[in-house]
Amino acid sequence: MIRVAAVGDIHMGPESQGVLRPAFDTLPDCADLLLLAGDLTRHGTPEEARVVAQEVRGLAVPVVAVLGNHDHHDEQPEKVAALLEDAGVRVLEGEGTVVECGGTRVGIAGTKGFGGGFVGRSAGEFGEPLMKEFVRYSRRCADSLRTALEELDRQGCGTRVALTHFSPVADTLAGEPPEIYPFLGSYLLAEAIDTAGADLSVHGHAHAGTEHGMTAGGVRVRNVAQPVIRRAFNVYHLHTD
Repeated sequence: MIRVAAVGDIHMGPESQGVLRPAFDTLPDCADLLLLAGDLTRHGTPEEARVVAQEVRGLAVPVVAVLGNHDHHDEQPEKVAALLEDAGVRVLEGEGTVVECGGTRVGIAGTKGFGGGFVGRSAGEFGEPLMKEFVRYSRRCADSLRTALEELDRQGCGTRVALTHFSPVADTLAGEPPEIYPFLGSYLLAEAIDTAGADLSVHGHAHAGTEHGMTAGGVRVRNVAQPVIRRAFNVYHLHTD
């Protein structure tokens, strides 16, 4: 059994240094790896990213992350990612990584993802160039997630997790105003997950949402935004053959 700890939307700044570290130091007792589902900073500044880096530096379990929309706000996502990578975090965007957990190879495929909405109420590639690019960007994120999951399967990872910031399903948005669902996720992510296959999907972003959901194909989806789970992290168990 693989124990996956996950949290998103920790929104750290200089004054929050050290808040999560005591809980993170307990991870080896309850988890095999830690997933960070984006919005790790408040405004995506290098100063804030250094706080997050110190919070996870030297942890006794592997740490894998994606960035969120807040981590892009200062328009320095590459710098944010580099600072986290320097602290030992594997930051994913349209790619996968393999973590060894007790002799089991666990594959994590990650992308920030983007919005667009869900089946029956989604944006389409029609009209103005900006609208077309909005949807195309969301599709590119989803396509990269599918490709990464498929590659992990080819590498022999029997256990695979999809890590995103935006939600792949509407289930985990329950509690948010319906009017903003298109800005919280996209069904294209769920299609990618169901097409390629995964054992678990983890996301953040929806602060007023719901923890539990499922794709049409039966993949468990968990909203781990900290305002939803109300703790330093949640742990999910994945059964292995």
